[in-house]
Amino acid sequence: MTENGSEDQAFRKRMQSIETLIQDVERYPDLAARTHTKAIVQALLDLHGAGLERILERTAKAGEVGFALIDALADDELVGSLLLLYGLHPLDLETRVRQALDKVRPVIQTHGGSLEFLSAEKGVVQLRLHTSGDACATNALTLKQAIDDAVFEKAPDVSAIEVEGLSPDIANGHARIALPILRS
Repeated sequence: MTENGSEDQAFRKRMQSIETLIQDVERYPDLAARTHTKAIVQALLDLHGAGLERILERTAKAGEVGFALIDALADDELVGSLLLLYGLHPLDLETRVRQALDKVRPVIQTHGGSLEFLSAEKGVVQLRLHTSGDACATNALTLKQAIDDAVFEKAPDVSAIEVEGLSPDIANGHARIALPILRS
């Protein structure tokens, strides 16, 4: 595994740990303790968000080189996820989904299919998959998994991917919990 792959895996473990801790806070029987804990976490998120925003502003002041650096940082899975968490990612959801689809299209094409972007609204991505008439369920499941992996990598803030052209149990089989943002 590459160094970045190890770092990304460690980041995902940390995010899972944070999600678990947040779920634990939600189970506190004492409303005041729950509210106070959430306020502390939110204050830390706000502080970190303001710091990241200032870093990006100063980087952007470097002109083209700065914008290229911001793009490279946003393309990194770990840093991109942080930028999404704080609402600072330079690319909107649709753009990130379209980039992911561009990466997975060659796989779809090798199976005799094509993929069409329909929409990305409220965290739900809608796509249309065109396949040859002889596509088996295993092949369809493989294609759906490839699509899910590509989209969730570029757009971890997507909550669900719906794919027309597949059986309903495969088309809508994977849903995710969006990034753990406490803002209410």
